Amino acid sequence: MTLPQRSRTFAVACALAAATALAVSGCAKSETSDSAGGDSSQAAQAAETPAASSGDGCTLETYGAPKLDLKDAVVGFSQSEKEANPFRIAETQSIKDEAAKLGVKKLLTTNAQSQLSKQISDIQDMLSQGAQFLIVAPLNSDGLEPAFQAAAAKKVPVLTIDRKVNATACKDYLAFLGSDFVEQGKRAADAMIKATEGKGKVAILLGSSGNSVTTDRTKGFVDQVKAQAPGLEIVAQQTGEFARDKGQQVMEQLIQSKPDITAVYAENDEMALGAVTALKAAGKKPGKDIKIVSIDGTRNAVQALVNGELNAVVESNPRFGPLAFATAQKFYSGEGIPEDVIIADRAYDEGNAKASLGGAY
Repeated sequence: MTLPQRSRTFAVACALAAATALAVSGCAKSETSDSAGGDSSQAAQAAETPAASSGDGCTLETYGAPKLDLKDAVVGFSQSEKEANPFRIAETQSIKDEAAKLGVKKLLTTNAQSQLSKQISDIQDMLSQGAQFLIVAPLNSDGLEPAFQAAAAKKVPVLTIDRKVNATACKDYLAFLGSDFVEQGKRAADAMIKATEGKGKVAILLGSSGNSVTTDRTKGFVDQVKAQAPGLEIVAQQTGEFARDKGQQVMEQLIQSKPDITAVYAENDEMALGAVTALKAAGKKPGKDIKIVSIDGTRNAVQALVNGELNAVVESNPRFGPLAFATAQKFYSGEGIPEDVIIADRAYDEGNAKASLGGAY
């Protein structure tokens, strides 16, 4: 992911982290909803520590929004995908919990069910119901322009979380809160290189097209493998759409078309777990015969790591509530907000998975 004005981002992000030291936690997906919680004290979401000074950031004045007390406000949250997966469950619950904790007057919540047109209409409907501040988990990086334009017309700030949008910060939307997806891909590559000793043939289970998560997680992994492990050959890239059943289907096809695969990089845990099912059905031992590295940090995936069926999991933390509302409070107090507030994600491996299971979601 390209992060313009990174130093400015980090410095203001640090201030946010300090202001919310007791806050936070949560970005993943899953087709099952078992155990989508976890120990929030272990799973706290926090901004990365900066190394340089900040600029002014986006302020209430430059954005052109009226001053607002969140306790007297109507806040809207637009979820992009069905809440039949740990990431989305944890993300939505985190928003609801923090709104209740802060005493927000009214929280409107919608779910687009993975339909861009519905997310646009959801946001427009919340605006018609009087939403004064919006938190949006975008379905895609493009296509939400009509919704953002409707918000701008009413001078309602839009804080995006989880996925970046191709728009102008402090104009079309306030800021982005989320992970550095390129870095996640690089860390997954490092874990894969360690698991395979830098040799073999790897298949990539791609996420859904049209969003920054898939693009950046792919770039980070591919670039790092090319730079650090020329003996690890990427022989296939197929989309599993961030879904467990699709991941299983793609893995079943790859077992037939690429029988010499020795490793799988899944761009989320659900696809990894689908791959595990497919490999077992084919008489192979996931985690041993085929090394598997994934991204998200769901409890099911960390348990699979404990069981030896996965080799590493890079976290993508979905508990945005505390940091999102802390950002909103700082914005309304007149402080500048960077266009990218990047959170720090942990990594799970065979050495820490069992002890860290309680912090997974």
